[in-house]
This record gives sequence, structure tokens and C-alpha cells, in this order.
Amino acid sequence: MKFFRGAAWFAVAGCVVAMSGAARGQSAPASPFHVVQEWKIGGDGGWDYMAVDPQSKLLYVTRGNHVIVIDTSAGKQVADITGLHGTHGVVFSSDGVHGYITDGGANQVAEFNRQTNTIEKTIPAGTGPDGAVFEPVTKTVWAFNGRSHDATVIDTATNTVVATVALPGKPEFPVADGKGFVYDNIEDKSEIVSIDARTHTVTATWPVAPCESPSGLAIDRAHHRLFAVCDGGKMAVVDAESGKVIATPAIGDGPDAARFSPGDQFAFSSNGAGTLTVVHEDDPDHYTVVEDLPTKRGARTMAMDPDGSHLFLVTAEFGPRPAATPDNPRPRPTIVPGSFEVIVVGK
Repeated sequence: MKFFRGAAWFAVAGCVVAMSGAARGQSAPASPFHVVQEWKIGGDGGWDYMAVDPQSKLLYVTRGNHVIVIDTSAGKQVADITGLHGTHGVVFSSDGVHGYITDGGANQVAEFNRQTNTIEKTIPAGTGPDGAVFEPVTKTVWAFNGRSHDATVIDTATNTVVATVALPGKPEFPVADGKGFVYDNIEDKSEIVSIDARTHTVTATWPVAPCESPSGLAIDRAHHRLFAVCDGGKMAVVDAESGKVIATPAIGDGPDAARFSPGDQFAFSSNGAGTLTVVHEDDPDHYTVVEDLPTKRGARTMAMDPDGSHLFLVTAEFGPRPAATPDNPRPRPTIVPGSFEVIVVGK
């Protein structure tokens, strides 16, 4: 993910524009989503990806050299996975027991036990492992390495590396279609790659123009649609079979994460300017922006309950931006100690 992974964004939210569903006379449902809770978790430092365990419903949030675990029924931290260096992503295998953390600070992936929340093994990866996905057909974990521009493929049966797949640029969020293919945004090229998980081969590279610098990626598996959120206030809806850009709904400024709820056909973009854009899939070729829900500044990262009923966003309060220096011309603003929180969006 880009810039703090949700730490701060100072731009004003982009204007929401209704898309082609309205033009065709279709009426998208009113968005049923609103902020239902805010959990004051505390702790210092920044954060990155987060994910909900589909079995336990616990929320895992990467926070620098550790990963905090939050009980989503109580809104309280219940565990802390330590001994790491620079965490980014968390994914879960289909066995209900094991999870995997990309530890970019150590160029490794840490396998942990989801019952005890303790690390059991570390697995070497490429340089700067960041986004990750579990691919259910091959039962492999794919760690996308931001600095070495490749993906490390781990067999979850043996927890060993079985392949390294070269990529055309800097990878961001990946998703799996559940049928043996993995897709990933290539941020610096404004592209999406399609990868055959069985053969470890990049099968296609698709430009997503006019979408630029894609970060978050979500998928509608039933209709073969990818949702890439980009700079410039655009979401690119891409046909996962042909690579064609179908639509570019307007979203808020500073997006970083995307999710799709198949039950009600909503796609979401969490935006650092302090909004959650809700886009309805009227049909696979037509999309309507139904809401730009106010959240809080910096709430760019997002996880979703498996049933799509709740979204979880994280942010904090921010202090002044340090003075620019020749070595750091664009310093990040400071985080107010202990102000980290989870924003819960529900129906």
C-alpha cells in the first residue's frame, strides 16, 4: 500500500458522480451503510493491511513490528503477534489453522497459528514482501514483493517456496478468483497482471487507463469483474477475462483499499480524504455511485466481514507535519500517541 497505509491524507474528497445505471433508467438501491461504532484501540505507530479471519471473525491489523488481533464482537484487542520487523499483509489458509504475515522488514513471510496467535515458522521471500493472497485451488500463499518486483509462492502444505514469479513493475493489492488465477495491480505501470497459479505464469498484462497508480483491488468472482482504486478519483472496473476497462466510477481522494460484497453487489473504496465510496453493480457492465460516506481523515485501509455486513477501517489523530528536509522533502505528519482507532461501518 501507499503512504503510511492509511495514516494521513489531506486532499478534499472528490465529487461523487452517478454512472451509467441511472442513464439507462435503472435505479440503484440507496446505500444502507453508515458508521455504527468507533473502537479506541490505542497503541503507537502506523499500520498497514488488515484482514478478518473467516473462521474466528477476529480482525488482524499489521502495525510495524507486530500484528494486533481484535475481537470484532467486543471491539477489544485480544492478542499481539510480536517478533516481527516490518509487517504489511495478513492472509489465512483454508485449513482454519494457519495464517501468514508478510514481514517486509525482514524479507520473509511468517506462518502463525490462528488458535494461539504465535509464529511457528518464517519463510524467505523476495525483497519487501507487501500484499499477499491465499489461492485456494493450489493451496498456496502469494507474497508480492514491492522492491524486487516479483511474487514468492509458498506451498501451505510444506511451508516452502515453490516458485518466484517475475512481475513487470511494483505490485500492490492481489486477489484470487477461486478458480486458479491471481490478479495484482502494478502500481507504477498502471496495469493489472493475470497469473495462472498452477503454472506460475503471467498470462496477461492489462492497462487500466484512465486509471492511474492503482492500489486497492477487489473482485466479483461470479461476474469476472475486478475493481481497482486509483489516484485521481477513479475506480477502474475491469473484465477479468478480457482485461477491458468496463467503467470508471468516481471515488474519493486518496484511496488505498477496495472490497466487494457479492451478496448485495456493492464495491467499496476507502479514501484517505475521509470518505468511503459505495458503488453498486447494477449489472456486470453498469455501475452507480450511491454514496460517499463520511468516515475520518486517514481511514484508507479496510477489511470486510466474509458476509459483507460490516467494514472495518482504521485511522488515528494527526499532529503537525515536520519541516521538509533535503532527504525528506515530503515528511508525513505525526501521529498523536494512543489515538489509533477502528471505524466500523455496517448496515
